[in-house]
Amino acid sequence: MINHSVILSIAKTHLFSKLKQTIIAALGVTFGIGSYVTLVSFMTGMNQMLDDLILNQTPHIHIYNEIEPSEEQPIFLADGIKNTFRVVRSVRPKQTQKKIYNAQPLIDRLNRDPRVRGALPQVKAQIFYVSGSIEIGGNLIGADILKEAELFNLKDYIVEGSAKDLHNDSNGILLGVGLAKKMSLEIGDRVQINTIKGEIFPLKIVGFYQSGITEIDNIQSFTNLKTIQRVLGEPQNYITDINVKLYHMDDAVPIAQKVEEEYGLKAMDIKTANAQFETGTTIRNFITYAVAVTLLIVAGFGIYNILTMLIYEKMNDIAILKATGFSGKDVQLIFMSQALIIGIVGGILGLIMGFGLSVLIDNTPFETPALPAVKTYPINFNGWFYVIGISFALIATSLAGYLPSRKAKNLDPVQIINRL
Repeated sequence: MINHSVILSIAKTHLFSKLKQTIIAALGVTFGIGSYVTLVSFMTGMNQMLDDLILNQTPHIHIYNEIEPSEEQPIFLADGIKNTFRVVRSVRPKQTQKKIYNAQPLIDRLNRDPRVRGALPQVKAQIFYVSGSIEIGGNLIGADILKEAELFNLKDYIVEGSAKDLHNDSNGILLGVGLAKKMSLEIGDRVQINTIKGEIFPLKIVGFYQSGITEIDNIQSFTNLKTIQRVLGEPQNYITDINVKLYHMDDAVPIAQKVEEEYGLKAMDIKTANAQFETGTTIRNFITYAVAVTLLIVAGFGIYNILTMLIYEKMNDIAILKATGFSGKDVQLIFMSQALIIGIVGGILGLIMGFGLSVLIDNTPFETPALPAVKTYPINFNGWFYVIGISFALIATSLAGYLPSRKAKNLDPVQIINRL
């Protein structure tokens, strides 16, 4: 019968008799696990920040009227040429408006769907910003600004002023920071809005908006929904876009398909709209985990080398143990116990090291004008990273200790004693 307390006592004696090697082996695990936790926490946090920069401002479903050529041309309706090969060149888009007909019933229906967190109307218009002699083309978005700030995190990108300031001012505008710099405008100034019809309206600047994407900040601004309808000379039921926020992103594709089938509108789901971006995220995450796992494997080889050397140095002890009645399995358990002790101690210290470095990075200032909402370096404190780290430490040390311990199990004590 195996006496586990005796085996554990012998394993600890071996470890403490070669304390320097034991510490080196444990440190190999510690730095491997610590580096893994720190690297994967930082890299996934950075990837999440980049994803949020795009996806937080992107609706899960964007509904609008697509301007496209008519699929049914008059030539296809002629009976006399049905069986001939027909080619229509330079097909022009059919005459359609950007307005979504019966937008409010569609919005109400979407808001009643339990999968939908919120569906908000928008009016988008191409305009010119005019300040003195400067005239810059861009986009003006009219929205329910308070709900927009709540559902699509607009408040995180307002660097001066607030969504409430815009909501309370029927002639206000939230100007992109790129536009403000180009036209040397400040809060309280007025900017002229020139529509494509040639009409000019003055709007008061109540705040500045910065998405972190220069191309957007140089052309895009926000105003209230009623304000842009008045600027365009359209009624209150004039809606050009509907943005939908869902509780679960996976529901975007089926809902978008249903809207297209039933309403004949273009419904762009977030996965389709950001397919290339998601591919880049997947590649970055793959590289992150590949490097992290490599660190753990290198630590495992270090433990294997140290345990192998330890067995060679303990040949005499193995011979004595077997000569005094210990079986080969007992000897194997002794060396496996040593490997597990190193894995447990090194793994726990590695988790502490990784958490400490992550906290340090998380509190390190990181300020850039391009990302006003980010104040420190991003860290993802996901508990699974720590579970994976300690599990890998135990698995790696067990595997690293198995081969040397199996060799110790099969050693013949008579041959060892003859060599002495």
